[in-house]
Amino acid sequence: MEHQGKLIGKRALVTGAGTGLGREIALEFARQGADVVLHYCHSAQGAHSAIQEIRAMGRRTEVFQADLADAAACARLVDDTVSLLGGIDILVNNAGITATKPFVEVTPQDFDLLYDVNVRGQFFCAQRAVQYMLKQENKGILINMTSVHGCTGFVNHAVYDGTKGAIWSWTRELAVELAPLGIRVNGIAPGWILVETHLKQNPNLDAEDVGQRLIPIKRLGNPIDIARACVYLATDESSYMTGHIMVIDGGITAKSALPLDEPDTMAGKTKEG
Repeated sequence: MEHQGKLIGKRALVTGAGTGLGREIALEFARQGADVVLHYCHSAQGAHSAIQEIRAMGRRTEVFQADLADAAACARLVDDTVSLLGGIDILVNNAGITATKPFVEVTPQDFDLLYDVNVRGQFFCAQRAVQYMLKQENKGILINMTSVHGCTGFVNHAVYDGTKGAIWSWTRELAVELAPLGIRVNGIAPGWILVETHLKQNPNLDAEDVGQRLIPIKRLGNPIDIARACVYLATDESSYMTGHIMVIDGGITAKSALPLDEPDTMAGKTKEG
């Protein structure tokens, strides 16, 4: 079935598209008219089921496996995408891993793994994509997935938070460097988005209760919330936007961590000394 949308004629690569945010981004891009290559490292089933849906929309699509901790694998992934689609207009650097561990227990292996996948993988996928984009008449767009972890502190996330903060910084630098060359670079920082891994890790999770108690907007986010933002960043609707990180978190980072029900808070008071 043919779908019409905002990305007709565009060619996209979405990394980490076997599950969660990446899978929904790839599907939404296809709904909006793009041809899409999906990457996965471990989630083969989700990626392959997604391309069946995308083919049913009449889009060109394929799925490739790669370990993005390896810079050479990043280059091959982009090469294979360009070989299939004839070019690349949009790269969504979504692939990433997380791990929680007290700071004093983090090993060099823990540190290297997260930085290799979350930062190194994004960097070298982007580098290869840009090499192709610069040869095209219509250059291209990069969208780097970071997190609210990149601008806030979460206990036992010393390494993960550092990788997400690094993505904020290098997204801004790359935007400034590539803007004169016709390539726009932006990022997205999701808050708590309900994906399959949350339910696997905590089968008793009451998403409605968590949303009501902790999120100002009173719900957890859904993958489609992020996918629609990616579509916006991938179109001319955001043509004057580069070097920006869109925080999509239901108000988490705007909310003070101070408890509002404590009698001795600073809210509405002035104190001396």
